[in-house]
Amino acid sequence: MENLRGKQKRYLRSQAHHLHPLFSVGKNGLTADWLDQLVGAMDKRELIKVNILQNSDVSIADVQTAIETKTPITVVQTIGRVLVLYLPSTHEEFQKLSLEVAKI
Repeated sequence: MENLRGKQKRYLRSQAHHLHPLFSVGKNGLTADWLDQLVGAMDKRELIKVNILQNSDVSIADVQTAIETKTPITVVQTIGRVLVLYLPSTHEEFQKLSLEVAKI
């Protein structure tokens, strides 16, 4: 997991502002399949918002801990029931954000 500096997190939060949540955590909670799909999607986008649905049995802290311990993803911010996640892409064509973050 990458340790981001304050300026890098601020930049990522500003980039995430206009994004809509692409993933949701529902009553099925955090399964290994869900985490695998999340990592796969992150490899193409680098920055994603995840929404925790009202019917979910897990708290935002549970979700953050599970994501940070079971995947290489960094939680940049939590707002209410939404998490902003960052993972540098392994594919050059998708590395727009990670190249910017590296400069900060």
